[in-house]
Amino acid sequence: MTNSLPLTLQADAPGIAEAAALFGAGQLVAFPTETVYGLGADARNGEAVAAIYAAKGRPSFNPLIVHLPSVRAAQRYVIWTDDADRLAQAFWPGPLTLVLPLRDGHGLSSLVTAGLSTLALRVPEKTSAQALLEAFGGPVAAPSANPSGRISPTTAQHVLDGLGNKIAAVLDDGPCSVGVESTIIGLDGPPALLRAGGLPLEALEAALGTPPERTSTPENHTDITAPGQLQSHYAPTAPLRMNADNPQPGEVFLGFGPMACDENLSESGDLHEAAARLFDLLHKLDALGLPIAVAPVPTHGLGRAINDRLARAAAPRPENRQPS
Repeated sequence: MTNSLPLTLQADAPGIAEAAALFGAGQLVAFPTETVYGLGADARNGEAVAAIYAAKGRPSFNPLIVHLPSVRAAQRYVIWTDDADRLAQAFWPGPLTLVLPLRDGHGLSSLVTAGLSTLALRVPEKTSAQALLEAFGGPVAAPSANPSGRISPTTAQHVLDGLGNKIAAVLDDGPCSVGVESTIIGLDGPPALLRAGGLPLEALEAALGTPPERTSTPENHTDITAPGQLQSHYAPTAPLRMNADNPQPGEVFLGFGPMACDENLSESGDLHEAAARLFDLLHKLDALGLPIAVAPVPTHGLGRAINDRLARAAAPRPENRQPS
C-alpha cells in the first residue's frame, strides 16, 4: 500500500518501462487488457501477491489469474494438454482463461492459486498489456482492479476511484474494448465452463467440437475452482434488479434495445456493444445512489456473460445474508 496518490502512466514506451520496473520492485500496478483493467503484481513474489488481496479486500480463498505474453511462457507453469493447445491456438491472445494442473517447480506464490493444485492463466490481446508483459519478463497475477465484489473497472478513472492510494500506479490506455472479464475453461478434466465471459460459448464449442460441461455457482467457498465464481460479485453499491420491463418508482433504468430509459447498453441491441458498456454504465448509474433496474438481455453469445455479471450483481450481498 502506498501513502500517496498512484502514478498515472501513459501506455507509451516510458510508461510501460516504468510499470514493468514497479512490478520488479514488488509494487502493484493496474493495467488495461481487452476485458477489464487488472491489478497486477509479480506472481512469484508472495508479499506482492498478498498486497493484491489487501488492496482489494479480496478473500484469500479466491484464486487469481496469471497473465503471460505467449503460449510458450504459459506452458512453463502448467501441465499442457491437447485441449489447451487447441483452445490456445484458436483464441490466444484473447479473452480466454484456461485452468490447468500446476507443473512441479512452477515457482509461483501459493497465494496465486489459493492453495489449489491448478492455475488459471491467459494471454491478453491488448497491445499495451502484451508490451508490459514482455517488458517485465515474468508472470503477472492480476484480478480486476477494483474493491472485491464491486463493479469491475473498464477505464483508468474507475481504478483510481475504487482503489485510490492502495496501488503504486495505473497504466492508462483508454477504455477496454470487450468490457467483461475473460471466459474461463477448466481443463484439469473434461473441458468445463467455469465462468462465462468475453469469448462466446458458441466459439468454444466450434473449437472443441463439443460443448464444454456447464458448472453451477459454488455454494461454499471450499468449492471455488476459478476466479469470478462467488455468488455475489461485480456489484454496485445500490440494489440491482434484473429482467425489468419497466422501472419502479425511485429506480434508475438501464435499457437494452430501443426503449425509454436512463442509460442504454445498446439501442440497436448489439451484444458486443452492450458488453463493452456494461460496467461503465453501472458505475455511472451507481453514482446516483438509487436502485438500478435492468431490462432483459438475450442469453446467447456475449449475452451469457452479461447476464452472469448481472445475476451476481443482483445476488444477496454477504453482509446482508442471514446466518444459516
